[in-house]
Amino acid sequence: MLVLGIETSTCIGSVALINDKGLLAEYRINIGMVHSERLMIAIDRLLSDTGTGLEKLTSIAVSIGPGSFAGLRIGLATAKGIQAASGIPIAPVPTLDAMAQSLKFAGRQICAIIDARKKEVYAAIYESSNNSGIRRITDYMTDKPEKVLAHISSETIFIGDGAEPYRNLIIDRLGEQALFAPKGFSPSAVTVAELGADMIRNGVRHEEALIPLYLRNPEAETKYGEGIGWAANRA
Repeated sequence: MLVLGIETSTCIGSVALINDKGLLAEYRINIGMVHSERLMIAIDRLLSDTGTGLEKLTSIAVSIGPGSFAGLRIGLATAKGIQAASGIPIAPVPTLDAMAQSLKFAGRQICAIIDARKKEVYAAIYESSNNSGIRRITDYMTDKPEKVLAHISSETIFIGDGAEPYRNLIIDRLGEQALFAPKGFSPSAVTVAELGADMIRNGVRHEEALIPLYLRNPEAETKYGEGIGWAANRA
């Protein structure tokens, strides 16, 4: 199995290539460019440096969100374009699952948390085991951090950029039960590819239109529904 992983849900985009033995290569960058300017360049570089042609890929794993609406659309569109050119299957991987996968052997409860702006976060809570990896135990949530913390009453590792803005709140609520992954931990194309490979092995693959996991409406749709959008201004 040779899987291309694509992660564009945050400003730190990444692509990775894994096989049955593990990671072959990863390219990660955070230099203020939009994903549309760098994603295909990164994929071309990744495949070139590993001597891999599209015909050698067995599947694509792409992060579907939640996260940046524009970033998710770019990642999904790129995956669809590669699929159209190669015919290989796509595995859609929830971003929060991929984040928790980074701590799959931690043996503690995990809260994957992304800053959703507007004083809200995207989050989900997982159990991790030294033997069986991760298992999600809540729904995917978009809510105020206080509401997310109401689901937590035991020692928990917080991972993701949503933890740092609310670190004091988390510590106030949980005290020594609150643990924090290093700040450098962000959604990774490596863990996206790992989960995507598992999905493909288990016969779960994408055959219809890929749909981003937004969890809430994009800003433009919200404003349109409130009568603030372009159409309203035209009236």
